[in-house]
Amino acid sequence: MGVAAGLASARKTVFAVSSASFLTARALEQIKNDVCYSDWPVKLVGISAGVSYGALGATHHSIHDLAVLRAIDNITIIVPADNFETAESIRAAAIMDHPVYLRFGKRPLPQLYPTGTQFAVGKALTVCEGTDVAFIATGETVYPTVMAARELGTKGISARVISMHTLKPLDVDTLVQAAGQCRAVVTVEEHSIFGGLGEACAAVLMQAGSRIPFRIVGFPDEYMVAGSQLEIFEHYGITAGSLARTAKTLLGI
Repeated sequence: MGVAAGLASARKTVFAVSSASFLTARALEQIKNDVCYSDWPVKLVGISAGVSYGALGATHHSIHDLAVLRAIDNITIIVPADNFETAESIRAAAIMDHPVYLRFGKRPLPQLYPTGTQFAVGKALTVCEGTDVAFIATGETVYPTVMAARELGTKGISARVISMHTLKPLDVDTLVQAAGQCRAVVTVEEHSIFGGLGEACAAVLMQAGSRIPFRIVGFPDEYMVAGSQLEIFEHYGITAGSLARTAKTLLGI
C-alpha cells in the first residue's frame, strides 16, 4: 500500500523551468531517457527561447531546441504566440500525464484572438482567413505574419494566418486544408530552418501530394548576428514588409 501510494504521488506533474538554450542542450540526455523514455509527466518550460537573449550571441540563442525534441519519442511540443495561448497551454499541460515542452519568449505581444476562442493542444488556430497565401507560424513570429497579412490586404492580396502552436503533434488536417485552399504557403519560425516547423510542414505537404509554392522563413545554417530580437528578426526577414514581399514573390506578383 505504501509503495502504491508513493508511486501515485510520484506521478504528480512537475514543472521544470530554465533558459531554453540550456534546458534542451545540456539536459538533452536526461530529457530523452529520464523524462520521455520513462514517461514521467514532467513539463519542461524553456524560457527566453529563440533569440530572446539576442544580444548575448549564439551561445544563448535557442534555435535548435525544436529540432532535437521533435526527434524524441513521447513528448508534446507547444510554442504559444500570445498571452491567451500561453495561459491555455499551461492549463492543458498541467493535466497531461505525459512529457510536455513549453517554449516561451520574453517580449510582450498583443492579444491575437477574440474572447471565447477555443484552444486545444494539437489543433492550430486560424488568426485570419485568406485564399491567396497561407502563413503558417509559431510562437513570437505569428504577430509579424498578422502584420504582413494586413499589408498584403491593402494590395488586394488575401492572406491566411495560422498559429501552429503545437509542433508535436502537428495539426496535419489544418495544414493540408490551407495548402488546398491557398496558392502558396510560407512557414515562419524563430528557429533554424533545419528540423523545425518549416521542415515538418514540408514533409506533410509533400507526402500529401501538394505542389504549391512553398517557402521556409527562419534562421540559416550559420552562427547568427548578435542584437536585440527585433534587430535579428529584421536581419533575417521576419518582419511584416519582408514576409509580404516573400509572399508576393511566391505568388508571382
